[in-house]
Amino acid sequence: MSLAFPGFEQKSITVSSEDGPIEIACQIGGSGPALLLLHGFPQTKAIWHQVAPELAKHYTVVASDLRGYGASSKPHGKPDHSSYSKRSMATDQYSLMKALGHDHFFLLGHDRGGRVSHRLAMDFPESVKKFMVLDISPTLTMYENTTMEFAKGYWHWFFLIQAEPVPETMIGANPEYWLKNHMGRHAGTGIFSPERWAEYLAGASNSQSMHAMCEDYRAAATIDLVHDRADREHGKKLQMPLKVLWGEHGLVNKCFKPLDDWKKVSSSEVSGRPVPCGHYIPEELPQEVITEARNFFI
Repeated sequence: MSLAFPGFEQKSITVSSEDGPIEIACQIGGSGPALLLLHGFPQTKAIWHQVAPELAKHYTVVASDLRGYGASSKPHGKPDHSSYSKRSMATDQYSLMKALGHDHFFLLGHDRGGRVSHRLAMDFPESVKKFMVLDISPTLTMYENTTMEFAKGYWHWFFLIQAEPVPETMIGANPEYWLKNHMGRHAGTGIFSPERWAEYLAGASNSQSMHAMCEDYRAAATIDLVHDRADREHGKKLQMPLKVLWGEHGLVNKCFKPLDDWKKVSSSEVSGRPVPCGHYIPEELPQEVITEARNFFI
């Protein structure tokens, strides 16, 4: 069972998919307009432990584990990586919110959760009222504008997409060393409580979860780009207001222009700014996320 948020109910909801039934683990708390929170790699919904309880004073907050992460189902990846396409992962989350009775909701995603959120907002625009994303530029933009500096700093993007079972085997030899190296170089490991660290390490140490996380990245470098290019070719853009925050000490800030990048894929209002931290914004600056979310999700 995942790290519990005070006053939240932990649930597991079964949704249908092309890979069969998928269990999506989530925590639900509060009342008011629905707000879905999606975490990043290599983490779980536990990233929101300082954010979700405060937002639950104003919203019905749903913090879920993405397919392949945390306590959610971890199907083995298909050869075309479609099981972990952002379209498949986004459909899980859309189906989760429908099952919980939320036809319309606000959406906040960090890192990989931001990429799933991007696809969710593209594929189900009638359901997403507003979309807030943390510390990413769009996937296609980042791949098409890869520089030596970006490749050196985000080398895991190119390591995790190697054919199964190369990265799985190498990480499996010493998951804790890998996790400390990966997360430490983005913000240091001191920002994570022992309970959250234990949860993240459990994911990295689980062979099914680690495979799923690699598939998430393999999909991003293959089938997700097909979907993103199709959107671009057909002139399809985000239709709802969007806010983007990014860490001024992070590599996204050094290598990309998040505000401009998101404006290029949106037909609605886009706002945002850098914040004084690294990559893990919900855990480094939780109050900043709470304040920005409250001001935006109205």
